[in-house]
Amino acid sequence: MSGIFITFEGIDGAGKSTHVQAVAERLRAAGREVVLTREPGGTALAEKLRELVLHAPMDALTEALLIFAARRDHLQQVIEPALQAGKAVLCDRFTDATFAYQGAGRGFDLAVLAELERWVQQGRQPDLTLWFDLSPEVAAQRLAGARVPDRFESQPAEFFRRVNEGYRARAEADPARFVRLDASGTREAVGQAIAAALQARGL
Repeated sequence: MSGIFITFEGIDGAGKSTHVQAVAERLRAAGREVVLTREPGGTALAEKLRELVLHAPMDALTEALLIFAARRDHLQQVIEPALQAGKAVLCDRFTDATFAYQGAGRGFDLAVLAELERWVQQGRQPDLTLWFDLSPEVAAQRLAGARVPDRFESQPAEFFRRVNEGYRARAEADPARFVRLDASGTREAVGQAIAAALQARGL
């Protein structure tokens, strides 16, 4: 089997992390070896950079550079070797999140992000991206009291509206890769939509 790269995208509280395990179990039942990972993170170095990005004050360019540095190490150490070995890589967020959060959310130059994307990824894109689309208001209700918010989770609703629009723009630019999921539905309904998306792609 050839490797397959599936990413899970959406604002905090959209439920994407909940469904990663279910997809992993489905693929394992189909005989695939699965690697579960996340961004920023996925390697020892990238996890250290994640802590800085989530908690240390910095400007948007520094933030973007750290995220892409973490992504480069993640690709080199985890993602590419797993794909070449024929494994399924399930990643909680990838570059679409950078365009949504740093680009649309923070208003950082999309052209600079696109150039970093080219340098770091050298053409590597996910085979399938599951976008959990949810309004910021519902997401905030779900997250209320769940944990101490990080530097991103504590942003106002307007920030997350921009982030959602950033995701929408990425999805519209690459409709063959993206599957939009209505994340306001029940866990079962979202799970069924994911199963249908995987089945449509022979997974």
